[in-house]
Amino acid sequence: MQSFTIDVDYLADVLKRLLAVPSPSGYTDNIVRVCCAELEALGVPFEITRRGAIRALLRGGQRRPARALVAHVDTLGAQVRELKENGRLGLVSIGTWSARFAEGARCTLFTDHGSYRGTILPLKASGHTFGDDVDTQPVGWQHVEMRIDAYVRGPRDLARLGIMVGDIIAIDPQPEFLDNGFIVSRHLDDKAGVAILFAALKALRESKAALPVDTYFVLSITEEVGVGAAAVLTGDVASMISVDNGTTAPGQNSSETGVTIAMADMGGPFDYHLTRKLIRLCVEHDIRHQTDVFRYYRSDSASAITAGHDVRTALIAFGVDASHGYERIHMHALRSAAELVATYATSVIEIERDAVDLGPLAGFTEQPMEESPDRQREPGS
Repeated sequence: MQSFTIDVDYLADVLKRLLAVPSPSGYTDNIVRVCCAELEALGVPFEITRRGAIRALLRGGQRRPARALVAHVDTLGAQVRELKENGRLGLVSIGTWSARFAEGARCTLFTDHGSYRGTILPLKASGHTFGDDVDTQPVGWQHVEMRIDAYVRGPRDLARLGIMVGDIIAIDPQPEFLDNGFIVSRHLDDKAGVAILFAALKALRESKAALPVDTYFVLSITEEVGVGAAAVLTGDVASMISVDNGTTAPGQNSSETGVTIAMADMGGPFDYHLTRKLIRLCVEHDIRHQTDVFRYYRSDSASAITAGHDVRTALIAFGVDASHGYERIHMHALRSAAELVATYATSVIEIERDAVDLGPLAGFTEQPMEESPDRQREPGS
């Protein structure tokens, strides 16, 4: 099996272009069009669902058991909850993120009549007015509001601008790409994962690598609100790998370098055989890696299982510091993850029985039960 060289300049360029397109869950049509144009440029055939989830396909030597690699284009955001008497907007979050990270964010409000710029502020935003109260006020979405950069004094003025309850708000990513490889931005979850899939696709196309089985590259549009890849997989898919962020924080084993292979998330352990295959591929191809367990995290893989898809699932992650906040990653992790994606796509099928939805016991997998040889030795031997 060959190794792959990832074009990191291309990866960074795609990521910059993805970050430039607002795409909070529920407002993803434009980012879908950008991704479809990129697939066309790579010469990769695709189709989209009626709501916009993308399913691209690289044909392999056989149809089953097909594979899927999944990332999501939607991001966190907010919606208008209330037109307030002071001319500002009460908010609710799109996706799960703390209002602590919304305070001070520049953002865009999308209405049916055009967009407006603004800032999300705490209710007590000026120390000159509120003194020490600016440091002691509670944190929460009920304690922030959006200030519109327009002449408004109350609900009537807001309504005159065409603003209504339910309008969607996109948070500015404010990306910085540093010369030392660090990338700092909002929404790296999961636009970096999408960029990883595109970089892997580019490597696969340029190498003219032969794939043993049909392999789908799926971009979901509602992962941040818990739906994700629930309805975009075909019945041929037996193994699904999500590409998403891994949290680098005290108590976690993820890193901003190398690829992180998740062993479990809040939905339980990922597939035993698929995760260990990914680890073996990293060892055999000298891809720096580590494993981790995420206690407060779920991905497209969880949504697919919950929806009833009988697929083996795994999670390839790139280490993110301050996930769902102002995030930071490193190009080393993105490159390693893309290398693993391309390597996995060309790896041999090890569980042939996965081609069958329901069948006999013959060919079913086993897990080790024998006592470790190291435990049988005498101490000090």
